[in-house]
Amino acid sequence: MAKTKWWQNSIAYQVYPRSFQDTNNDGIGDIGGIIERLDYLKSLGINILWISPIYKSPMVDMGYDIADYQAIDPQFGTMADFDRLSAECDKRDIKIVMDLVINHTSDQHDWFKKALADKNSKYRNYYIFKKTTNGKVPNNWRSIFGGSTWTEVPGEPGTYYFHTFARQQPDLNWENSVLRHEIYDMINWWLDKGVSGYRCDAITHLKKDLDWASLEPDGNDGLVAVIKKGQNRPGIDFFLEELKRETFDKYDAVTIGEAYGVPVEDLPKYIGEDGYFSMIFDFSYLNIEVKNVDEWYQGRSNWTISDLKKTIFDSQKSIENAHGISANVLENHDQPRTLSKLIVKKEHQTPTAAKALATMYYFLPGVPFIYQGQEIGMKNMQRKTISEFNDVSTINNYQMALREGYSEDDALELVNYKSRDNARTPMQWDSSEYAGFSGVKPWLSMGTDRKGIDVADEKNNDESVLTFYRNLAVLRNDIQFHETIISGNLFEIVDVPEDVVGYKRETDSQTLTILVNLSNEEQEIKLMNPGLIVCSNISVDDNNVGGIYILKPFQAIVINE
Repeated sequence: MAKTKWWQNSIAYQVYPRSFQDTNNDGIGDIGGIIERLDYLKSLGINILWISPIYKSPMVDMGYDIADYQAIDPQFGTMADFDRLSAECDKRDIKIVMDLVINHTSDQHDWFKKALADKNSKYRNYYIFKKTTNGKVPNNWRSIFGGSTWTEVPGEPGTYYFHTFARQQPDLNWENSVLRHEIYDMINWWLDKGVSGYRCDAITHLKKDLDWASLEPDGNDGLVAVIKKGQNRPGIDFFLEELKRETFDKYDAVTIGEAYGVPVEDLPKYIGEDGYFSMIFDFSYLNIEVKNVDEWYQGRSNWTISDLKKTIFDSQKSIENAHGISANVLENHDQPRTLSKLIVKKEHQTPTAAKALATMYYFLPGVPFIYQGQEIGMKNMQRKTISEFNDVSTINNYQMALREGYSEDDALELVNYKSRDNARTPMQWDSSEYAGFSGVKPWLSMGTDRKGIDVADEKNNDESVLTFYRNLAVLRNDIQFHETIISGNLFEIVDVPEDVVGYKRETDSQTLTILVNLSNEEQEIKLMNPGLIVCSNISVDDNNVGGIYILKPFQAIVINE
């Protein structure tokens, strides 16, 4: 078997700590809760644990607005708690991956406070400030969370600071070498503590066009999306090369880039043999259901299974051509639940369908990432008013939808469908009022589609989604299949029905065939080289006749030829 990096053999799990497990009955998940559930995580076969931000934060963007990079927010616990978590993970051979948020900080960070307090201090150059004399903001760029990217500095008329996201998240000035090296020192401090790597948040936004010029508006608000001038811009290579050289290269660290919008021709630089990152997330099909990922108030797209297949395999081919590795995902903290998204009709959103989706992505080349609750088939919530939502992006998209002419009912339907809060409802451990997450009312209301969808109901059920995910891990690590799943070549099977996702993983000595029926009708597939079914989400007799397989609705099978 070809030599692989340690992380290529991994299964990763993302914990959103605020909603995972509360151990001190304040309605908010904490580090103690992660420790309490480590054996559960290990039962899923995971050996990488990605923890969403637990740094000190005012929580405007739920921890992605950091006030102190080297402190744990008290609502999650203490640094001593983190050290205990690290030790307990070591006992179970689980590596911790932290979230790295270095495009911006909170406006409550000491650096920004000092920048506002003294315009002549060095900290003023840690951020991006512009002064105008015409009473207008410097340009017409729209932030990703809505509204202008510029906010006026209190007490300094005509002086503005820049923010790609919320106004409480001022962007760091990556043109400043002093600032960059402060960031590198912080990263290395965590790596020295034993953290094994980073998920790199919003990393393609570090470089902005320094002409700061306005563009033709693309919305009724007279503004233009900031990504046109502040994402994947020429010159970002210098920052990413230096970042890697000064930090990650000094450790055997794994890094996963949140790299929206990277052009295909640039992928070798990002994830090639000497790329900036170990992997990038394959978001290609995660946003298939909306017209515009950054401004999803513009509404849903009319996607088909054929579109889904093309997106998946085009993305995989691009990553293969770059000699890179993909971090494969169905869900994360920024996405609605995949069962509610990719299975359009509610009556079809069953455990069988959840297992079909798991099969679809789990055997693709790369490292599978599981988001908390995905492994039990959690679904989207339904809220009756906008006041029930917490997420800043959701609230801004709702307001943008109203400005674009949506009715309140239509805008609410849209945010119910796409809100990031869908993924942030508390983890469902059992069927009690607060699902075993907490003994008190949680910080965010529970999901509204919970019947039979919890760990207690599923852990001893051979037909459950949870059991299926555990079995997938066993299959991935089985010596009979491991090399093919980790290193085998990928070939799309094109001669299948429109609603069937089909592909092969091949080595010189083995072929695994994956067939996933994403329709509510039986589908017939004929294979030239039939084999033994080694995984199915529906109990079946392996009785294909002449290489013809009849897939039941939402059935997924893996065949060892």
